[in-house]
Amino acid sequence: MPKHVELDASPQPTLLRALTLLTGLGFLATLYLGLFVAGTDIQQGEIQRIFYIHMPSFFGAFTAFGATVVGGMLYLARKQAAWDRIALAGAEVGLAFALINLLTGAVWARPIWNTWWTWDPRLTSAAVMCLIYAAYLMLRAGIDDSNQKRNFMSVYGIFAFVSVLTTLFIIRIVPETIHPVIVGASPQNAQGSFEATSGVFMALAPSMLLWLTLMPATLIWHRYRLETRREALERLKFQALGD
Repeated sequence: MPKHVELDASPQPTLLRALTLLTGLGFLATLYLGLFVAGTDIQQGEIQRIFYIHMPSFFGAFTAFGATVVGGMLYLARKQAAWDRIALAGAEVGLAFALINLLTGAVWARPIWNTWWTWDPRLTSAAVMCLIYAAYLMLRAGIDDSNQKRNFMSVYGIFAFVSVLTTLFIIRIVPETIHPVIVGASPQNAQGSFEATSGVFMALAPSMLLWLTLMPATLIWHRYRLETRREALERLKFQALGD
């Protein structure tokens, strides 16, 4: 291995450590609110408490996939590898959150709909969204040329966001769905709300805020740093083989 070439072993930035601690404490706090502060739903019972992770996890995925769009656009504009790392980190974190959304939905559906899965429009679109971003990661791993990979995946990541928007709005586009419209344009067209359950807003609002902001930002930053070190390690390997 060439002399004077080392991996970056710098410690985590203070802000990242603070964000990690705040995110962990926030997650525990929102779990407590959902499990013990919010009232038991009079129709669905205790299983409804999964809602406080199920819905926020989708919006966390929305934020993370949005980072993939921003990273891809800025990479195409500036050709800086850092933006591609952000796009990759957003796709991985977003996929993890989207899978949490799917799995918690299946657990919720079993006692309520008497099935783990149904080809409901939103469930189907959410599954397709996960497959699209899984394909993003598989395709990325299959392209050897770095520049070609970054250019292609930037474009892919931008267009893949259509699946996120489709999943978000499909229950307003396709009325034949058993998925409830929790928030409607008016109380009259909102369905499946939890108005009779006490503490819903108190538990949901902090969880939504956490998953929309701190959770994706913290995990994307960690994944960005990991990718930076992985790329540095790859460069060292090529240098070593070249010598």
